[in-house]
Amino acid sequence: MIYLIAQWLEFEGIANLVRYQTFRAGAALMTAMIIGLIIGPRFISMLRVRQGKGQPIREDGPKSHLAKRGTPTMGGLMILTSLLLAMLLWMDLTNPFVWACMAVMVGFGLIGFLDDYDKVTKRSHKGVSGKVRLLAEFVVAGIAAWIIVSQISTNLYVPFLSDRYIPLGPFYYVFAAFVIVGAGNAVNLTDGLDGLATMPVVVAAGAFALIAYLAGRSDFATYLGIPYVPGAGELAILCAAIMGAGLAFLWFNAPPAAVFMGDTGSLALGGALGAIAVAAHHEIVLAIVGGLFVLEAASVIIQVFFFKRTGKRVFRMAPIHHHFEQLGWSESTVVIRFWIISIVLAVIGLSTLKLR
Repeated sequence: MIYLIAQWLEFEGIANLVRYQTFRAGAALMTAMIIGLIIGPRFISMLRVRQGKGQPIREDGPKSHLAKRGTPTMGGLMILTSLLLAMLLWMDLTNPFVWACMAVMVGFGLIGFLDDYDKVTKRSHKGVSGKVRLLAEFVVAGIAAWIIVSQISTNLYVPFLSDRYIPLGPFYYVFAAFVIVGAGNAVNLTDGLDGLATMPVVVAAGAFALIAYLAGRSDFATYLGIPYVPGAGELAILCAAIMGAGLAFLWFNAPPAAVFMGDTGSLALGGALGAIAVAAHHEIVLAIVGGLFVLEAASVIIQVFFFKRTGKRVFRMAPIHHHFEQLGWSESTVVIRFWIISIVLAVIGLSTLKLR
């Protein structure tokens, strides 16, 4: 909205600042963070009153988690509110990438909300059927993929190699949808401890803020040998807004958490990262930057696969963060060490911009 007003004013005077994506990225980060910090206490109070007993805690999980009974969930509503307001204020709303990412966040957020609502009302950790949820996610991701791919090529670019890509053709639409859905569910599986998913999402968003900005600049893209994607730079503002909203939420989600993100937030944020990676043509790099999320998802897949076939567990409990809890690590130790891993992986992912 502010960008369109500045454009209407022909970027005269102080409105010229709004022309620059770097300025709007910083403004979006601060806007989302301030809004999140302001509305946080009221949101948490409202959720606590409406949910009563809060999010159901698994009886077969770590015993230390039983103390978290009564903590409200659906904190993702707070994240999405501050994030969407910052987007509407500072982003160029004529950019198709903006609407594609917004569709993923709202769509995945709604799916997650229905799942959280089902858990709270039925006092069960099962929620909506997995098949129904996946189908709904692929519908949303398919629409977003169609919008994004209409603006970019259908090539899958390989990191560490300059101008090397795999032409996927029509299959790229399916691939893009899988990236978005996979990212959403990977972040969702990571969200099992206080603050565990929030900070890695902030770190990944920071990495992709730089990637999207560089991919949207023909001069930098040519110099670095990465695919140039006109309009992708606008997504740096979205990434900054995710960082601001995430940091504000972390203020309340830090151990001991006053509120849980829930599927409402984790699905929306993960899906947004997936959509940003597709739009910036850095899908494989997302698997590096978000390697922690990949590890969490892989641990669940491995556990289920081997248990169904052998009746034995590879990990003491999946996702893998619970495995380390069962080994005797305290929750804060797991969270901080996983944060460190996410930062290291983000640095490795960013190194692909130069090592080509």
